[in-house]
Amino acid sequence: MQLNRSKIKEKFLETLKAVFPIIAIVLLLCFTIAPIEPSIVMAFLIGAVLLIVGMMLFSIGAEMAMTPMGERVGTTMTKSRNLLVMILVSFALGFVITISEPDLQVLAEQVPSVPNMVLILAVAAGVGCFLVIALLRMLFGIALPHMLLGFYAVVFVLAYFVPKDFLSVAFDSGGVTTGPMTVPFIMALGVGISAIRSDRHAADDSFGLVSLCSVGPIIAVLVLGMIYHPGSAEYVPKSIPDIDNSVQLWGLFAEGFPTYIKEMAVSLLPIILFFGLFQIISRDIKKKALIKIVIGLAYTYVGLVLFLTGVNVGFMPAGNYLGQVLAGLPYAWIIVPIGMVIGYFIVLAEPAVFVLTKQVEEITSGSVSAKAMGMSLSVGVSLSIGISMIRVLTGISIMWFIIPGYAIALILTFFVPKIFTAIAFDSGGVASGPMTATFLLPLAMGACSTVGGNIVTDAFGVVAMVAMTPLITIQGLGLIYRLKAEHLQKSTAAGYASIDMYGDMEIIEL
Repeated sequence: MQLNRSKIKEKFLETLKAVFPIIAIVLLLCFTIAPIEPSIVMAFLIGAVLLIVGMMLFSIGAEMAMTPMGERVGTTMTKSRNLLVMILVSFALGFVITISEPDLQVLAEQVPSVPNMVLILAVAAGVGCFLVIALLRMLFGIALPHMLLGFYAVVFVLAYFVPKDFLSVAFDSGGVTTGPMTVPFIMALGVGISAIRSDRHAADDSFGLVSLCSVGPIIAVLVLGMIYHPGSAEYVPKSIPDIDNSVQLWGLFAEGFPTYIKEMAVSLLPIILFFGLFQIISRDIKKKALIKIVIGLAYTYVGLVLFLTGVNVGFMPAGNYLGQVLAGLPYAWIIVPIGMVIGYFIVLAEPAVFVLTKQVEEITSGSVSAKAMGMSLSVGVSLSIGISMIRVLTGISIMWFIIPGYAIALILTFFVPKIFTAIAFDSGGVASGPMTATFLLPLAMGACSTVGGNIVTDAFGVVAMVAMTPLITIQGLGLIYRLKAEHLQKSTAAGYASIDMYGDMEIIEL
């Protein structure tokens, strides 16, 4: 099965459009106010090429394999009508795909007080449990806002008993565990489960799985922090490589490729085994569709290997060095607006964001466009990076931003259409992916080391901030939709019935 050229061209242009602004901004800074060593710039450019090709292949693969796999599992599992089977399969699925997530290994290395395997298994169990809770919510029609309010109340009560040095890492965990491996499958699972429902809220409930699965890791890590009583979550950043010539530059990437070839093979294997076992039992997929999924998995694998090699080898050193240089300027405050501009564009280069925005557009039949979603996400991430850079320069505790931020987000859940709440809280997990972890976090860490701050308390928390602000901006978009629908309703001859009589999709269509 071959892809037509127009499809490849479409994906390439989408990827280039997302990545080019970041390349342009970094190069502009390099040649103006932030001089960077030529070897690091070259590594960044090679990483950018790998990132573009990798994202293109990943988006093709996710469309061909990950999305159909998730939808088939969700539909078949729900059709069984056996609640115990659905609970067991959901838990196993959440557990398996979380262990598959590459960013979880990075998180484990940041918490030396807790054994790596203990942390990984606890976080995976947290995601598994909350995927079961998300499934039950969909089956029994429980309102998402009430559940989110209750679970985040638990989070902030637990946070009171955990050492402050541990808080940023705990909140970051909610973002890193919902990455490019997890999100396409879980979101497609939600679509598959809702597909067999005929009520008007089915489309609304197809979102929200990622949002609940993002809470599980935070609670799991906070509980571990209470059990192990870590004095601090010390972190030793990787040193910036010293490259003298082109051969050493290529050697840097040559060392990176085997690492990520192995890492992604280990990450994809549990998902392939799970789906293979599922197919043997259900025999739900025809041979032609199965071949397409296998080819799609190959695209996904190659795409993620290229993407992760590019961002980890090329982008991470550039982000760290850039942060050091900008924070060392006489006008160090310049890193705040620069960080906001980079944050505005970088979220569009997250692999899982492609999946989310496309799925939102499809579920709402284009009423909520990918462009509107992208704009709202960009504004949210831009604000979060600005706040994160202020934290780096001043050392303000993350809790001064996290608590009011989540309070605003949770209050908004009672005033916007339910589908926007679900999409918003899903967006938080999706936006905080590998681009954030490998460029924005090193940028903050580099700046923090220059100004003499505490990397663990001041630089970490970037992922948590990026996961929080879209909850507000996407729901803000939902509030705009609702207000416009109310205005349009009053100006027509349809009468003056309450807007609450309409379903979420009717409000969006209005």
